[in-house]
Amino acid sequence: MPRIRWSGLPPALRDHLFERLRQRKITAEDLYQLKAWRESNPNAPDGLWYKDFGSFKICGDGQYPKTFLLAGQAAKGQKL
Repeated sequence: MPRIRWSGLPPALRDHLFERLRQRKITAEDLYQLKAWRESNPNAPDGLWYKDFGSFKICGDGQYPKTFLLAGQAAKGQKL
């Protein structure tokens, strides 16, 4: 099974993710949670997925992370 890609993202996608981080006011503590999860080298399921960190969610499609959501926002796809 392929892994979620964190480097070499298309520039528009990378810019979108950074913009969502700013807009959603993701904290440094939140980013440490994300970093720890990234370092686990998670599998990339086929189709839509999301990982709920409690205070925010990261959503993706296949190998690519696509956006960040606030805790109360509904996510689509397979929960990781």
